[in-house]
Amino acid sequence: MKHAKRLQSLMLGASFLAAGMPSWAVTDSPGGPAVRQLNFHEPVTQIAEQIYSLHTLMLIICLVIFVAVFGVMFYSIFKHRKSLGHKSATFHESTAVEIAWTVVPFLIVIGMALPATKTVVAMKDTSNADITIKATGMQWKWGYNYLNGEGEGINFLSNLSTPREQIVDNTKVKNENYLIEVDNPVVVPVNKKIRIVLTANDVIHAWMIPAFGVKQDAIPGFVRDTWFKAEKIGTYRGQCAELCGKDHAFMPIVVNVVSDEDYKAWVDGKKKEMAANADDPTKTWTVDELVQRGEKVYTANCIACHQANGKGVPGSFPALDASPIVTGPKAANIHMVMEGKGAMPAWKPVLSDTEIAAVITYTRNHWSNKASENIVQPAEVLAARK
Repeated sequence: MKHAKRLQSLMLGASFLAAGMPSWAVTDSPGGPAVRQLNFHEPVTQIAEQIYSLHTLMLIICLVIFVAVFGVMFYSIFKHRKSLGHKSATFHESTAVEIAWTVVPFLIVIGMALPATKTVVAMKDTSNADITIKATGMQWKWGYNYLNGEGEGINFLSNLSTPREQIVDNTKVKNENYLIEVDNPVVVPVNKKIRIVLTANDVIHAWMIPAFGVKQDAIPGFVRDTWFKAEKIGTYRGQCAELCGKDHAFMPIVVNVVSDEDYKAWVDGKKKEMAANADDPTKTWTVDELVQRGEKVYTANCIACHQANGKGVPGSFPALDASPIVTGPKAANIHMVMEGKGAMPAWKPVLSDTEIAAVITYTRNHWSNKASENIVQPAEVLAARK
């Protein structure tokens, strides 16, 4: 009776615990992973289809080899066991057997290598691209620059858009694209060859979209390239496929494949948006204006490493609160932000003069910081670029 009451109390406690835990339905993510997915993503490029076919072919070959080898082995063990009166063979070598186990594996390897080589060569052919996009990996976001083709001149940063509270609070309901959604996706037209030129600002990253059959490392100081030609309109998702730091899991990639008409409309809208957001570097801002603007820049680009409280991550990322760089002469502060140091990337090619001035002004006037030179104007950043 005592044990029964104890069991009943444990079950009751478990039911209350379960009632207090969040519950939400896990659904397929459009363009991303599916519930109980056991195979590759549905291919939407010819390269991805070839990879899928090669994967299936290799599995079949391995299965046939497995069945043949272990079938012969177990048959021999069973039929020629000592209890049936069989005696072990006394021969030590056989030319025919040695030729067979050399030639047969060689033919199998050739049969596997030829189609695989054909696909690998096709994957490396980035010539005659309709659009070229530069993708720059950085901790922990992607920067995109449209270099050639329709849309040339467009550039933007692509950040994880999953709300931070969903990540840190297990009681929050997650959406269907949890951790694989961004604020600015890459947009490309359907049935066009897209060349992706890759590099990185800090550590090794990797640009991967499984549905395209694309995975290419982005290495600091090197330029790599890959390509895809999506044959189906839709949204396709991937992630950085290299261990690039503490927020590696929060660096998704999203590509929207649209019709030619929709792509033209997106290009026109994006260029108008960029023109509207362009700041005059000669404009003189007030401290309050720069601090307000700088808080947005800091939240989008700096908070992951230096934290919302400015304390950084001990041993990895320095604190900005009470930092001698932040509270000292502003010329050194400008140089540090623009050129980077160690794990910190150079923000000169990524942020505008106004954005750099704003985020520096924000940090010099936030937390416990009360810098004597408390304001940095965009013109000072512009002068430092020269």
